[in-house]
Amino acid sequence: MSLRTWLKAGTSAAALVLAAATAAGAAPAPTAAPDAAAAVVTLRYDASRAVGWESAVAAGVATWNANVSNVRLVAATPGVRAEIVIVATTGWPQATLGPVRPGRQVRVELGAQAVTDGYDKTRITAHELGHSLGLPDTKPGPCSQLMSGSSAGTACTNAVPNATERARVQSAYANGLAGAVRTDGRVLVDAP
Repeated sequence: MSLRTWLKAGTSAAALVLAAATAAGAAPAPTAAPDAAAAVVTLRYDASRAVGWESAVAAGVATWNANVSNVRLVAATPGVRAEIVIVATTGWPQATLGPVRPGRQVRVELGAQAVTDGYDKTRITAHELGHSLGLPDTKPGPCSQLMSGSSAGTACTNAVPNATERARVQSAYANGLAGAVRTDGRVLVDAP
């Protein structure tokens, strides 16, 4: 046998032995664990009793859906129980303080008194939905804080949560339902 043939045969045999040993002793490839941070909690809302507030509800929902990634607000189909019940009232806006979880229920009242006094409907709606998602009032506060509510004045039309407010909602719904906490249950009335 020539040296070249011997080296070729020896190299092939060594490669086979090494491959067999590696396969026998290797742990199975790890399976990807589900990304808990990517879990999204879906909350249904029913605005069928929020007559006159339809566009404000749509804008408020769109604001939250665009600004938080682990909770999603969707319109409930008729006959399906919603987690967030939205109604129009003649008084001041108010809402149950969450964070609401699937299967639980909170109420948002969109009060006409605030609109009569000059407050923006979309800001009111986004603010009250913020309560349902677990955010308390931050009164007094600047217009840049959605949860400052009426303390920002009637000229304020900002309906977008700031970075701190977004982070608090993200934290409340972190890891899907793994970090579930009870709904606070207090009703927050947003009168000046």
